[in-house]
Amino acid sequence: MNDLELRAEADAILAELVGDPTGAARLREDQWQAVAALVVERRRALVVQRTGWGKSAVYFVATALLRRRGSGPTVIVSPLLALMRNQVESAARAGIHARTINSANPEEWETIHEEVDRGDVDVLLVSPERLNSVDFREHMLPKLAATTGLLVVDEAHCISDWGHDFRPDYRRLRAMLAELAPGVPVLATTATANARVTADVAEQLGTGAGEALVLRGPLDRESLRLGVVRLPDAAHRMAWLAEHLDELPGSGIIYTLTVAAAEEATAFLRQRGLEVASYTGRTENADRQQAEDDLLHNRVKALVATSALGMGFDKPDLGFVVHLGSPSSPIAYYQQVGRAGRGVEHAEVLLLPGKEDEAIWRYFAETAFPPEEQVRQTLAALAEAGRPLSVPALEGSVDLRRSRLETMLKVLDVDGAVRRVKGGWTATGSGWVYDTERYARVAQQRAAEQQAMRSYVTTSECRMEFLRRQLDDEEAAPCGRCDNCAGAWADPAVSAQTLAGATKELGRPGVEVEPRRMWPTGMPALGVDLKGRIPAQQQCSTGRALGRLSDIGWGNRLRPLLSEQAPDEPVPEDVLKAVVTVLADWARSPGGWLSDGPDAVSRPVGVVAVPSLTRPRLVASLAQGVADIGRLPYLGSLAYTGTSGAHAARRSNSAQRLRALAGAFAVPEDLADALARTPGPVLLVDDRTDSGWTLAVAARLLRQKGADQVLPLVLAVAG
Repeated sequence: MNDLELRAEADAILAELVGDPTGAARLREDQWQAVAALVVERRRALVVQRTGWGKSAVYFVATALLRRRGSGPTVIVSPLLALMRNQVESAARAGIHARTINSANPEEWETIHEEVDRGDVDVLLVSPERLNSVDFREHMLPKLAATTGLLVVDEAHCISDWGHDFRPDYRRLRAMLAELAPGVPVLATTATANARVTADVAEQLGTGAGEALVLRGPLDRESLRLGVVRLPDAAHRMAWLAEHLDELPGSGIIYTLTVAAAEEATAFLRQRGLEVASYTGRTENADRQQAEDDLLHNRVKALVATSALGMGFDKPDLGFVVHLGSPSSPIAYYQQVGRAGRGVEHAEVLLLPGKEDEAIWRYFAETAFPPEEQVRQTLAALAEAGRPLSVPALEGSVDLRRSRLETMLKVLDVDGAVRRVKGGWTATGSGWVYDTERYARVAQQRAAEQQAMRSYVTTSECRMEFLRRQLDDEEAAPCGRCDNCAGAWADPAVSAQTLAGATKELGRPGVEVEPRRMWPTGMPALGVDLKGRIPAQQQCSTGRALGRLSDIGWGNRLRPLLSEQAPDEPVPEDVLKAVVTVLADWARSPGGWLSDGPDAVSRPVGVVAVPSLTRPRLVASLAQGVADIGRLPYLGSLAYTGTSGAHAARRSNSAQRLRALAGAFAVPEDLADALARTPGPVLLVDDRTDSGWTLAVAARLLRQKGADQVLPLVLAVAG
């Protein structure tokens, strides 16, 4: 078959793929160039093209052509569950049988494995996390490597720690690449890679210059009109959304920086009669699918989403993207706004930055690779154990949060220093070098990205050109469409009535504080005789907090009050008043001491404070103020035993926190006497709760001294 015949066959497949009954659909020349490289030359290709360019068309057309010529199935590694669902449906139109293996469908894995073994699957979409599963890596991956006809690495920037969305699971692909049969083509695709990330991805995937076709196109999106609306505070931004959302074209996405902000915005917009749905990391999988379907079919005006929606939602006629808060990277921002305007002539993109954005960036900034000392501690703990250790078991030896510890282990796994096996992790004994210079440069890159995002907000130059230059697009030029090129079009005005409603909604105090019910794994090995389930008679009850540090309502008030730089002063009057409101609402809620439900608790007999090393005046005044206004006796404060690690443990993992806290508190004699004289529930007051372990330890002590129940009341929940 000559090139013209192959090109005609490819175009016919494309027409089926996009549902074109006329058969008029044609691959563009750059798309055909990529397809030909894969199918004819069996090369490796790295494609860096804007969102909407048609990367999926390349690998589906190539798949169909290769399968017709006897090749094995295509394996697509993608982090995008939403995109997986879209692509399975679109592939079916072209007669391509696609299946997915990801965290949302474990009940189907065995059946899918059997279908792959029988050769019934044309395309297998795999989440990168599966690559690090022991069973998948040892049993499924070798089979795939031996039979794969085309390997596709989607969102390939995730493989690079220079990228904005680094995922160490992706590095597992090195092993699969090494085991591929000679001549198996490889396609890596991304829409958001600057020159540094492109070079890093090419090196890691073995698609360096000389071996591979590198297709890098201009990143302008002619349909997008970019703008920034700078408003005084969160209430103004929420009010602006309520009044102007319906003016935006079609349906779209409202991105927020935190789950709490997404939930707050969704609740308020719904109150104002707008059809919106929340989409976050807390959203159940079935609800996610429903939300995606509602947006696809324009049953909602917008999804209010965190980055959980991310890169993978495919709706060509998406009319707008609004950011309620500024992402920390212009590259990540470009990735998200690129969801809009792919199949329409005009789409609006607006950024509504907030004063709290940088505080939220700092709060979620635990992305740097840990210091060498902590890495060496981990390797030593694994070597000394002589058996596999789970992550919870390792927490007793390594002072890192669980998510950061897991990420570090995955990197060490790829580097050959550790290995994931059934039962946990083991050290390989292989030599390993801590790349100090690289990790420092990555940290500097993150700081530079944050500064670039600040500049994006304030620049008077073309916004699209600014973003394209951040991605090293050599063809970047003024777009003529953005608010700086063509003048502002978004009216920042909001009505007094809507603003008052937003202020009231954001000012609504109170969130639940869930108690700890299980002690961390491995505490006896740390000299702390606590394990298993916390006995019911030693647990604290579900408590209340004024707000979350991550929300845009009370979070904005509480973050500066509780920052490390804040002076220790008595609790402000407005904050105390809001806490009392929370307390009153709690009392009247089902199960509260003023309700008449069957599970109602007795009225608290008094108030107890958690001692504070950093904010003693704040906590003491809060406890005394609650007692005075609630007409409850102030029973006193727990005492420190001399252990000063309690607050230093705030950023540690659960095992290390509990180790520091286990002997840190004591019940003074006068407090013990008060509890013995008047048994009953007590309010336990503190400034904040991060992990819940301080409250758990304090509640255990109080209940052992006679408190019937311990009801935590804090200013803020971290996260």
